Amino acid sequence: MPASEGTIEQRITALGIILPLASEPAAKYVNYVYTNGLLFLSGKGPSAPIKGKLGHDFSTEEGYQFARQVGIEVLAVLKQALGDLGLVRQVVKAQGFVHAVPSFEEHHKVLNGFSDLMVEVFGERGMHARSVFGANSLRDQLPVIIDSIFEVELNR
Repeated sequence: MPASEGTIEQRITALGIILPLASEPAAKYVNYVYTNGLLFLSGKGPSAPIKGKLGHDFSTEEGYQFARQVGIEVLAVLKQALGDLGLVRQVVKAQGFVHAVPSFEEHHKVLNGFSDLMVEVFGERGMHARSVFGANSLRDQLPVIIDSIFEVELNR
């Protein structure tokens, strides 16, 4: 189904995605903060407990799938926050941290897993600015963590 057809929920179903319940923060912070029309999401990693580094334990292609899994977790948090994913006006920004060996050079290809999913789900509204960084270590030795910002329609 092209991104221009159907509701966001229908697109997710057509992609074969079943949204999990949003994971809860592991410390004293929240999954999201809403201010001035923007929804800021805390950094999320893949929902399954995966540990390791890109370029040592995992390939770029596996990293792409991990980033896509992070995108699904982000969709779950958006659903928790908004109730209706149709309230997303624009994916504004994604910032990724890729746990990698120093010689790894394909961080951008890993983050494409997240970016591609956002465009598949939201169409043109899924296009976003982004940055990606290599990291020597990440919490729980996760292979990738992504935080994101969304413009949303809320009357709060």
